[in-house]
Amino acid sequence: MGEQRVTLVKDEDSMHHFVRHLLRDVRALEYMLNNDWFENDVIRIGAEQEMCLVDLESLTPSTIGPEVLEKLSKYPWADGELARFNLETNMTPRELKGKCFSQMEAENTKHQRIIRKQARQMGAEVVLTGILPTLRKFDLAMENLTPRPRYFALMEAINQQLIGTAYELRLTGIDELLVKHDSPLLEACNTSFQVHLQVTPESFVQMYNIAQTLAAPVMAIAANSPIVFGKRLWHESRIALFQQALDVRTTHDHLRERSPRVSFGSGWLEESLLEIYKEDIARFRVLLDTEIDHDSIEYVRNNKVPKLKALQVHNSTVYRWNRPCYGISDNGKPHLRIENRVLPAGPTIVDEVANAAFWIGAMTGAAEQYGDIREYITWEDVRDNFGKAAKFGIDTNFTWFNDRKIGACELVLKELLPLARAGLESRKVHKDDIDKYLGIIEARAKAHMNGARWQLRAFSKLKKEVQRDEAASILTACILKQQDEGKPVHTWEMPKTSDLKQYRPATLTVEEFMETDLFTVHEDDLIEMVANMMDWRKIRHMPVENTKGKLIGLITGRMMLRYFANDKTVKGKKVLAVRDVMIKDPITIGPNANIVEAMHLMRDKSIGSLPVVKDDELIGIITEMDFVRISGRLLERLQEERLAAKDQEEEKPAAKKSKRKKS
Repeated sequence: MGEQRVTLVKDEDSMHHFVRHLLRDVRALEYMLNNDWFENDVIRIGAEQEMCLVDLESLTPSTIGPEVLEKLSKYPWADGELARFNLETNMTPRELKGKCFSQMEAENTKHQRIIRKQARQMGAEVVLTGILPTLRKFDLAMENLTPRPRYFALMEAINQQLIGTAYELRLTGIDELLVKHDSPLLEACNTSFQVHLQVTPESFVQMYNIAQTLAAPVMAIAANSPIVFGKRLWHESRIALFQQALDVRTTHDHLRERSPRVSFGSGWLEESLLEIYKEDIARFRVLLDTEIDHDSIEYVRNNKVPKLKALQVHNSTVYRWNRPCYGISDNGKPHLRIENRVLPAGPTIVDEVANAAFWIGAMTGAAEQYGDIREYITWEDVRDNFGKAAKFGIDTNFTWFNDRKIGACELVLKELLPLARAGLESRKVHKDDIDKYLGIIEARAKAHMNGARWQLRAFSKLKKEVQRDEAASILTACILKQQDEGKPVHTWEMPKTSDLKQYRPATLTVEEFMETDLFTVHEDDLIEMVANMMDWRKIRHMPVENTKGKLIGLITGRMMLRYFANDKTVKGKKVLAVRDVMIKDPITIGPNANIVEAMHLMRDKSIGSLPVVKDDELIGIITEMDFVRISGRLLERLQEERLAAKDQEEEKPAAKKSKRKKS
């Protein structure tokens, strides 16, 4: 959850004051580590569940998160997240033994039931998925930031450190995505199931290096974030999206290197947890300030356990995929945890708990079997594996111990599952829990099916049947349906168009319907080439832009007909280039305009297309064919609803007749 009572660093004096406390926190932590202050006789696990809220009708993000949270104020485990359409719950820390995982599942299920009941009363539903398929770029506007001082301060601080003019997202999978955004709220795309494992100070270095090694294969089998803004990208697009959303760097002509605030790490941990904190303080400027009510050095001198508030605030602004955490247990003793941030939310609660059991078991088993993991694999291979797993998920080929090449499913089945089982058995986890949750991972690997692969297959199937926006809605409806049933993802059926009971576009804005995969030409292009392009691609409207992406004209199919009908001349002059025939200064529309407004404008001006422009830059086009598609699909939906209603009416007399016969 993080410290909520934080502010932006106001001036140099407040910066210096915070940094002094930060340095004193490090000294206090070092003292506690050297003098055995930490809890080491128990191992606990915990988790944080992030989720998306969607509108019941459109299945697009619902921004009622703060209102839902207000209704849940009596529940201390419920909390908000960065965006208004996200919520978070926190699970009770419990000892790693017995039926701890089934208890975790039961608690999470109870939380979800309470939240969903409240959300439904307010016209929303809860979805567990790494990235919501129906999320649109305009959902990430700053007005959808959850109204908390911490989030406003964080956004402002990150923006102040941005060297360029905008945040750029570049990803290539089946499709390619290249977008610019004016705020780091891109981070809000991601929802995770963050698992915590308590470790002793003595074992921290060993366990952290194991966590780094296991991050890739665990993420590969658990991947569930392949679709961003209607594009099929990495199996775990969260990884790249999160890093790029908070990346304030830009390219320079010189060779200086700057570290991103979101990082997998730069090497093995060698001697102490302190290496991580010291590196993060040295590399990254302080972003946030907070009120500090005690001096940590004075606390340890008086045998009191300090909160290390400054250190925790700074740690919350540096995003490691395996994050070290300091906390104070209910018994008053300090403890250390490793927080696994690579696991996505969903596809179901049972899938999430299976992922947690797999990771925790493999962590424990690897420590017992291998000791120092660095003897078996190089750091370079560990880091490379992580990048490959984010891109390819369950289809990844890893470089594993002793330079072996092995596929994700084979690695999970042959090596990591036996390791996880041994690890859980050594911690006295109940056999039923081990069999149930590791059995799900085994079945997932044997079926070669996880959330990401299911979504990619399902979305590709739907795009052949309906347009992209409706395909995303159907996909989300199917996810909701199968989450309700609680079946693990490897058993899910492919979606059908009937899974979406009614189709309601989200906002009726131009951005929601415009075509963004554009073919464009320049004013000096040969006109014969343009004619061929329009013929090849069956395009009736071709925007003309300059080298900087600015719209300067428009070519239409009608122009091409006129050009050829007049023996390749216009007004008696030979036509050679686009500039000779193009419409200069064409009528345009902005992305936030209402789709009905666009329709009226095209009708009133007797034009067949509207280039969509933002800040003079061409970002899309909407044509008369888009309106045919929209109205046609809505009419089809209306017909389907009428037929369904008719079938229900016909069933009623049959049911009554059946009752009379029985009586």
